[in-house]
Amino acid sequence: MKIVSWNCNGAFRNKFEHLIEFKADLYIIQECEDPARTPHKAYQLWAENHLWIGDTKNKGIGVFASKDIDLKPLNWSNAFQDHHVKHFLPCTINNNFDLLAVWTHQNNSPNFGYIGQLWKYLQVNKHELSNAIIAGDFNSNAIWDQWDRWWNHSDVVNELRLVGMESLYHTYTGEDQGKETQPTFYVHRNPEKPYHIDYVFGSKEFSDKLTEVRLGQRDHWLTVSDHLPLICEFDL
Repeated sequence: MKIVSWNCNGAFRNKFEHLIEFKADLYIIQECEDPARTPHKAYQLWAENHLWIGDTKNKGIGVFASKDIDLKPLNWSNAFQDHHVKHFLPCTINNNFDLLAVWTHQNNSPNFGYIGQLWKYLQVNKHELSNAIIAGDFNSNAIWDQWDRWWNHSDVVNELRLVGMESLYHTYTGEDQGKETQPTFYVHRNPEKPYHIDYVFGSKEFSDKLTEVRLGQRDHWLTVSDHLPLICEFDL
């Protein structure tokens, strides 16, 4: 099985064909438009088997599966106390494992923006993650941890570790969080401003069967987005 996560930086209807070379089973795409509400017929056809959520029809997060995959949404809570977090799209794959697609937002929160949104989501849903993959744009890295905050990137990594989930990039490369040598994001597509903010986490059955983790080639992908695709392959 091959899984690709990519923040397309909008206008996915004009960019999805760049992904065809990967021949993946699952694509987790951030900042894409709703295929059900676009007049772009080729995009609709490619997205025949999909789930999507978003604030507007023009920008959200989608899971796109090959035609032979049974893709079903899951009703996990987005509510933490009196706050609704976003964007999180949980689904089940072939009734075999669960996938949580992630695109964290500032979400008008003065304290719990981005990684804080995922921290809150985990507080009410981490019991669901016994056999799962989490993939997407976290907008976060351990280099931005703050000493007086308990929802740092490292705190989220530790919470996921407690339920048996590890970052597959770090498992595969042996690199430490915050010391990644391969960026996934370039501010304004500037090669001089690189960061690693996109992740795929998997429970033990996935890390044990991981065969490859790689990123899309920088010079090509920066012509269409400020993020590079993150590709994970498994011998399932």
